[in-house]
Amino acid sequence: MSDGLTYRQSGVDIDAGNRAVQLMKTHIQATYRKEVLGDIGGFGGLFALNMAKYKQPVLVSGTDGVGTKLRLAFMLDKHDTIGQDAVAMCVNDILVQGAEPLFFLDYLAVGKLDPEKVAAIVSGVAAACSESGCSLIGGETAEMAGFYENGEYDIAGFAVGIVDKPRLITGEHIVPGDVLIGISSSGLHSNGYSLVRKICFDLHKFSPNYYVEELGHSLGEELLIPTRLYPRVCLPLFDRYEIRGMVHITGGGFYDNIPRVLPKGCSVTIDSTAWTQPAIFGLLQKWGGVAWSEMYRTFNMGIGMIMVVPARQADALQLEMAERGETVHIIGQVTSGTGQVVIKGGVFGE
Repeated sequence: MSDGLTYRQSGVDIDAGNRAVQLMKTHIQATYRKEVLGDIGGFGGLFALNMAKYKQPVLVSGTDGVGTKLRLAFMLDKHDTIGQDAVAMCVNDILVQGAEPLFFLDYLAVGKLDPEKVAAIVSGVAAACSESGCSLIGGETAEMAGFYENGEYDIAGFAVGIVDKPRLITGEHIVPGDVLIGISSSGLHSNGYSLVRKICFDLHKFSPNYYVEELGHSLGEELLIPTRLYPRVCLPLFDRYEIRGMVHITGGGFYDNIPRVLPKGCSVTIDSTAWTQPAIFGLLQKWGGVAWSEMYRTFNMGIGMIMVVPARQADALQLEMAERGETVHIIGQVTSGTGQVVIKGGVFGE
């Protein structure tokens, strides 16, 4: 007599899920701040706010995914860095409003659950959380048989941070004459990969293992470099400088992201010769015949985060960052206007 079908026979292996939890447990626990209550396995993550530290605490939240950069992880079968992209896209977003990241939750959906692969992905999430000073207090691993192809998955995240209300960075105090300080990116970060894949793999049929002389390594290695984590770079500056606005350069590039922090009556002029764009951007432009305006609308072009500060503080901030080993540049200025971003210099012929 048959015992009938089981959940495992339909494509979902509960035992594999439990094994994955055990493999990732040490990585997750290593991220815990002292405010974390409980342990892995609860239905919700618990975090006790230190209310004595804030007078008017404001919680700042953000959520994002990695996008089609995941295709590179599938192609190269490398999964231990993609988690950093998920964390970075969230914590960098809440940072621009002055928030210190507190905790992070991830959502991982897979076609077939491979415990070792899941553990590798989550190890990247956990390492990025530790680097950002936030705790990985929860998550979900969903085995969705028949929905994703074997070997495929998607990952997204959710971050919560905190800032005292008087210290919120809103952009409302930006005025003409302020300057923009750009902090270097690690490369493409996690944006524009549909265009990248179109150029590299559809148009030119490059292999991910194609060695690119100008990069000094393979194309796949370059494209999988994880998004930079900016919290520990920027948080120490908030006490000593008047950071009037911040911009995380993600999808939409310079043209769409900078106006999001500009008050009425302000525009921005960017000097594209103020920094050296990493080689990958010039290569993509050449390989795809992409207009430079489209490049600056799609990619970060080597600048992952921008701070808007009074001109009188720019030199001191730049010097401090250089002493800490950070590559920063004064890349532009706030002007009078109606929210436009004008990019000059170099390929723009001005």
